[in-house]
Amino acid sequence: MTKPAMEAPRIGIVGWKNSGKTTLAAALIAELTARDLVVASVKSAHHDFQIDDPKTDSGKHATAGAAQTAILGSARWAIMGNDKDAEPLTLDDILARMSPCDVIVIEGFKNSTHPKIEVRGDHDDRSTLADTDPAIIAIASDAEIETSLPVFRRDAITELSDFAVGKLGVLI
Repeated sequence: MTKPAMEAPRIGIVGWKNSGKTTLAAALIAELTARDLVVASVKSAHHDFQIDDPKTDSGKHATAGAAQTAILGSARWAIMGNDKDAEPLTLDDILARMSPCDVIVIEGFKNSTHPKIEVRGDHDDRSTLADTDPAIIAIASDAEIETSLPVFRRDAITELSDFAVGKLGVLI
């Protein structure tokens, strides 16, 4: 069932800042992995971020001007791009570079069209993203919400996973 990442089913986790997106994404990844699925993840960052400490060897390579830096350990590896003049990569650009998987959990990328679950914070009084985004297929919230979409408690990971797997047609 493993497919090239560009062809693998995608489920997004979106919401306003500090709504619990990362907590939900990590729980969903753990649940799907426990179901013996090969799960890949992509996280959007809205700012310049630092993976390598400039004091590490790979950080020194990047600081010296390497356009890409790869670091390999016995069980982990990473490739970092370091071209500040390049056009930003798209979600599809990244997926084209990823290994085959069964499903991809994507945190952020609010404007993408893949199916998404909106996470609502405990005291979130901002508008529901689902009101304007037809790609949102469910909401995770501990508060009552008026919507025609399925609503799950944020800690209902088994039920959310069942829903996502069913909606995406992922075979287990």
